[in-house]
Amino acid sequence: MSLSAAAPPMSLVRRYWRDRALWTTIADIFAILAALTLPWSTTLVAIFVPCWLGAVAWVMDWRVYGRLLKQPICYLPLALVGLSLIGTLWSDAAWGARLYAIAPTLKLLVLPGLFYHFQRSSRGMWVFVAFLVSCVLLMAVSWLVVMDPSLSLKTPDEPGGRGIFVKNYIDQSQEFALCAVALAYPIIRLLRTNRIWLALALGAISLGFVVNMAFVIVSRTAMVTIPIMLAVFALLHLKWRTSLLIFGGLAVMAGLAFATSPQLRQTTDAFVSDYHRYKNENLPTSVGLRLEYWSKSLRFLAEAPVIGNGTGSTLGLFKRAATGEDDRATAKVIGNPHNQTLAVAVQWGAAGIILLYAMWLVHLLLFRGDDLVSWIGLLVVVQNIFTSLFNSHIFDFHEGWMYVLGVGVAGGMMLAARQRNARAEPAGSS
Repeated sequence: MSLSAAAPPMSLVRRYWRDRALWTTIADIFAILAALTLPWSTTLVAIFVPCWLGAVAWVMDWRVYGRLLKQPICYLPLALVGLSLIGTLWSDAAWGARLYAIAPTLKLLVLPGLFYHFQRSSRGMWVFVAFLVSCVLLMAVSWLVVMDPSLSLKTPDEPGGRGIFVKNYIDQSQEFALCAVALAYPIIRLLRTNRIWLALALGAISLGFVVNMAFVIVSRTAMVTIPIMLAVFALLHLKWRTSLLIFGGLAVMAGLAFATSPQLRQTTDAFVSDYHRYKNENLPTSVGLRLEYWSKSLRFLAEAPVIGNGTGSTLGLFKRAATGEDDRATAKVIGNPHNQTLAVAVQWGAAGIILLYAMWLVHLLLFRGDDLVSWIGLLVVVQNIFTSLFNSHIFDFHEGWMYVLGVGVAGGMMLAARQRNARAEPAGSS
């Protein structure tokens, strides 16, 4: 009797142990959780992504996955990781530093798996909605922190900590900028179909992100990249007359924001003052340090232009190049030159630059289309390219995972759409 009673549970285990639909759903849940927690936690993302990988790998068709790896959208990021591994052989850094420098590139290994999974899953848009909802909640908490700073998990004296609940103002501004501009596509589409109230609701959310960035968490990188992302949107999706009207309105809003936001004026004025203090007094200002890091990085590249100085060599190079007193810009030492191209070039030379730009290019070309998924994927790549002028955002945890999840999920959905179109064409021609 007990054996027969135990049989049904064992039968269920055998039935669902390799059930592809079940494990696809489980993987979807972990991907949604990763996107949902990305604005709030690094630890949870580091837990959910391996869980997602395990669920996908458990029922993966390895032959199909192998064919996918032959596409440049997959093998170029893998090649960049491979170069970081091989680059340890000619680096003069300690082995601990070499291995530590490999870690930021490893997230690129997840891209092919995301392409594979979301080419088959129908829940890719859920991942983006989860990220948007999470950012809206974070924006609400940010306003609460402005009113009551004691609610923040950050220390009160931390630079740029105003209105920051978790992480930092750079991460938060990247999230808000991406969401604010990404919503432009559905807003325009809803207006064209006379769904006014829903368009107004999304418009209010987008405006909320912009207002928060103007009055609470002003980021110089966001100030530069948001106009570029909007210009890309106007070029792809709007008529030139509409674009002129919108940009005219945005110019007026920007002027009002500048006139009424002390934080925005202070951030803008700091560009010029930081530069002069660096040039005239050798002070380690934000602008001055970046110029110092970039000029030294170009020297390091000139010393090893083809294959670079090796993985993990950056910190040692800056230590040897430091001059002057400790409180001067020329004495500062860093392991990250705050520019993605230079971060790659110093370690792996022209070979690394070619792989980096080739990866960006093929991912841009992946999102040729006139739909929401194409727009999201394109925007993620464009934002990463231009913010990487001022930071090493592929190597950074938060912005790097924004890129990997955004490109991977949207890219898989694009591959699925093209697969459906390819199957529909023979049927239509017959």
